[in-house]
Amino acid sequence: MKEIFEQGEFSEYRINNLQKSRGVINESFAFFEEKVPVFISHKHDDLDDLKGIIGFLEKNFNVIAYIDSRDLSMPKITSGETAEKIKDRIKKCKRFILLATDGAVESKWCNWELGFADAIKGKKAVLFPMKEKGSNYKGNEYMEIYSYITYFDGREEYDSGKKVEAGYYVMTKSKDKKSIIPLSSWLKE
Repeated sequence: MKEIFEQGEFSEYRINNLQKSRGVINESFAFFEEKVPVFISHKHDDLDDLKGIIGFLEKNFNVIAYIDSRDLSMPKITSGETAEKIKDRIKKCKRFILLATDGAVESKWCNWELGFADAIKGKKAVLFPMKEKGSNYKGNEYMEIYSYITYFDGREEYDSGKKVEAGYYVMTKSKDKKSIIPLSSWLKE
């Protein structure tokens, strides 16, 4: 099982054009295209990894990503208007994912977005934990209270003894147990 991904791990999915990810979320577009609109919170310094994650989600899970860092309707200087627009975008997206790199874990904006999404979306807000190669992950405490995306390689078993199929899952931990749901199912709930 992989609970924390490494930066660069999704580079094969990297998209170069973020044009689709920067527009205002249009609910009718998402409905007619049968795509799941996902707000992806991120540290702006993590753009290369973000492009890989967006490509991965679009290719494998029929997602349309929204990222505020490329939204041309955002104010040039961050302000209360920026916060109001971000709140609106989070509300309009069906899901929320924080690309939880060390930089994002330390970012006041990413933390604020995660807190807002948690308050209005609950289990529809998850972490995508990612660390630098060979380093320790700073966001471990987050993984105790938020659900997060994991990868199972097919060697793990449920408590019942049945094999867990290889793939990506959303894991939720409570005091004495873990539960998983396939990422594809979480996106469609």
